[in-house]
Amino acid sequence: MVKKVDELYNTYFHDVYLYLFSISRNESIAEEFTQETFFKAMKSIDSFRGECSVRSWLCQIAKNLYMSHCRKKSRIDEDTEPEMIADDGISMEERMEDKDTAVKIHRILHGTEEPYKEVFSLRVFGELSFKQIADIFGKTESWARVTYYRAKVKITEQLEELS
Repeated sequence: MVKKVDELYNTYFHDVYLYLFSISRNESIAEEFTQETFFKAMKSIDSFRGECSVRSWLCQIAKNLYMSHCRKKSRIDEDTEPEMIADDGISMEERMEDKDTAVKIHRILHGTEEPYKEVFSLRVFGELSFKQIADIFGKTESWARVTYYRAKVKITEQLEELS
């Protein structure tokens, strides 16, 4: 059992850390929740059914821990789910599992102009509601929705061009 957990840790630590960093944009939070993810995985390793890859299972644990943290911190509505990036039905988490695609998305986002860059990041990585984003910018909820949609379209088009 100990050897199994050590192997998981050594094999997937970096992937889980990068995933958490991509959604939190904070090194200390990524480190903290990566450790917590492996602690939780260690406690529930016997319940892993193998219906998905180990990486996906660990990233799902990490995402759940981080989302719980965000809900507690900013009182995000529990029904809020991460938005889809493209109309192909692939969520941000699924895209982030593919390291090459994750790097492409971050490069595109890095070059995206404001306010699209910040609105997209707040919505996808911060998982804020449009109302919360509107409050941050001092704008209307409709403005936040339109700005997010335009950012999503720009990023999706650029991602398709790179593929």
